[in-house]
Amino acid sequence: MKTTTEIGLSLVIPVFNEAENLDELIRRCLEVCLQTKRIFEIVLVDDGSSDASPAMISRAAEKHPGQIVGILLNRNYGQHAAVVAGLTESCGEIVVTLDADLQNPPEEIPKLLQETDKGIDVVGTIRMNRRDSFFRKFSSSLVNSMVRRATGVRMNDYGCMLRAYRRNVVDAMLQCHEHSTFIPILANSFAGSTSEIPVQHEARTQGDSKYSFLKLISLQFDLLTSMSTFPLRLLSFLGTTIAISGTLFGVFLMVMRFAMGTEWAAQGVFTLFALLYIFIGAQFIALGLLGEYIGRIYQDVRARPRFFIQEIVGNSPGIQGKK
Repeated sequence: MKTTTEIGLSLVIPVFNEAENLDELIRRCLEVCLQTKRIFEIVLVDDGSSDASPAMISRAAEKHPGQIVGILLNRNYGQHAAVVAGLTESCGEIVVTLDADLQNPPEEIPKLLQETDKGIDVVGTIRMNRRDSFFRKFSSSLVNSMVRRATGVRMNDYGCMLRAYRRNVVDAMLQCHEHSTFIPILANSFAGSTSEIPVQHEARTQGDSKYSFLKLISLQFDLLTSMSTFPLRLLSFLGTTIAISGTLFGVFLMVMRFAMGTEWAAQGVFTLFALLYIFIGAQFIALGLLGEYIGRIYQDVRARPRFFIQEIVGNSPGIQGKK
């Protein structure tokens, strides 16, 4: 019976309503994995799809036993929860995550393996000639900038799912039980060495993007509050700055009142109202951020599972060894 260490490569791919891309995805992934000359497994995680994706994953697992494993979640939990489910069942010494939309070509995987063969713990990627809308590019640039400032880890493209992790980093991530998890940042916190390489990016030819404007906003909140207390520190800094500014402005008003008379002071009423609105807005922002943190504490205290696996179709040799 094979043990988990005999699996050299695991591909973990979250799938949500990608029936149009699945056949080509599976074909290309199998071709690339066979070319690596490594024992491999392809872990396809269906994240509660409403199309034919679950049935297609099940058929692929039955057609390619020992190479494809299908994990079917009972409902949609989100991309990162689905990836964690795949990481939980993966067995490879090197784990590569990949989107199912084929915008990141599977043919780029050997480049990541070359980096991990150098001993790199986490290999990120930078999408070259990105084929996305201006809105997606701008949102991604904003997210990347805020993540770098909040975490201090200098990586250029946190939004690209095509990444490689060594087994020790994966095992460390799986010991973390927080519900709001942004995997690239979490992995970097455990990595002894990281690198980024350029990869090609293709336009989506089938299906639609699963990230709407509201989901991007939700992702931004996850990034701000799940991995760092930077927003709380920023809030304290802004509060101190506003308080000092208000005090200085009050002193200024008092001096000008005595110097210019009461008529001048009466003309500053609307300015005082504007300052009042600024303070009220700052208080609401503070309450919103505190609410985000308290909500996450509430979720973690309940300790509910991040996902529920309804069925596992097909077992790789490594999973048999784990069991």
